[in-house]
Amino acid sequence: MNLSEKTIENVEYMIEQIKEKLKVLNLGAIKPSHFDEEMYEELKEIYEMVMKKPSFSPNEMQALVEELGNLRKHK
Repeated sequence: MNLSEKTIENVEYMIEQIKEKLKVLNLGAIKPSHFDEEMYEELKEIYEMVMKKPSFSPNEMQALVEELGNLRKHK
């Protein structure tokens, strides 16, 4: 997958990978449709950081979920 391209498909892929890695219990809280290409670079940075770490403390997980919430589209 070429994540250098700002596409909806890449956004969906990264969100799903982050959810899987973090084992997010409330899967409805994080949906690919909540994000768009406007926040792509920030989302990609979070994705890359999440994929590099083998595990996360509860505080780190909370911070990541909050950051993802900050990146959500504002309607």
